[in-house]
Amino acid sequence: MEVVMHQHLSGDVGFLLSRASGLVVRATNAALAEHGLRVRQYSVLALACDTEPGVSQRELATVLGLDPSQVVLLVDELAAAGLVERRPSPTDRRTKLVVATDRGRDVQERAARAAADALAGALSRLDPDQCDLLRSLLTQVVATSR
Repeated sequence: MEVVMHQHLSGDVGFLLSRASGLVVRATNAALAEHGLRVRQYSVLALACDTEPGVSQRELATVLGLDPSQVVLLVDELAAAGLVERRPSPTDRRTKLVVATDRGRDVQERAARAAADALAGALSRLDPDQCDLLRSLLTQVVATSR
């Protein structure tokens, strides 16, 4: 079903970003569900997999733009599922690092393919150059908001 855009909203970048985000998140959540994940959990897991020797909850909150209390709940959910664990930081005894387990790495690898497929479906009206441009522009927006 084609969505008819109202004139005032068709030029509203904030609305368009929000609407596009909602579409992508819903599609990605549906794809991640078979792996027991949602987008935010997947993001935490991906960062834990990509960061050696782990990532602090404070860093996760900063990168993801979330309140630290939200990150604690996400890490708790992932830890309960056996996908991550908290370990003491080797450089700061007050800090716990979130580290992906072997099972978490396996789930993240499979979930990454599902998430990529969902994104490709959501962006199917764009050609590869347009997708690259969109990614570049959004990266610039996010980088300047820190």
